[in-house]
Amino acid sequence: MSDSVDLPIIASAVPSYAHPGDAGADLVAAEAVRLEPGERALVPTGVRIALPDGYAAFVVPRSGLAAKHGITIVNSPGTVDAGYRGEIKVSLLNTDSSSAYDVAVGDRIAQLIIMPVTRANFIPVDELEDSARGAGGFGSTGYQAQSAEQAGSAR
Repeated sequence: MSDSVDLPIIASAVPSYAHPGDAGADLVAAEAVRLEPGERALVPTGVRIALPDGYAAFVVPRSGLAAKHGITIVNSPGTVDAGYRGEIKVSLLNTDSSSAYDVAVGDRIAQLIIMPVTRANFIPVDELEDSARGAGGFGSTGYQAQSAEQAGSAR
């Protein structure tokens, strides 16, 4: 059994989990919106929550909307802090280059994941302890090794 937390909520449609064991609870649109190709819109959900200290909520895309229609979330994951009491809105983006997408009231548009979070104590130092990865950034894991192998075989 996984942990759970009581979460006070004001909502026109309370988020729900589609299946036992799901991490994300479905958020639905509280207003109808038409997203033209390449267009984004801030879609209200009618949901307001009171997260306890030590928790955050993350608004993430629905994989089916992304795969089937190119609908994603601009700032994914959207972070809801424990102190926020306003309505959760979802910044949807239509990445399809040719087809508009209509969102109806009650359509599942995103998922809400509730998680405990740890706050860091940032400690200024002059140098950081070395690691196996070092300063390797975007694409550095495995990419350089593959490039070196390809370069060697091209000789």
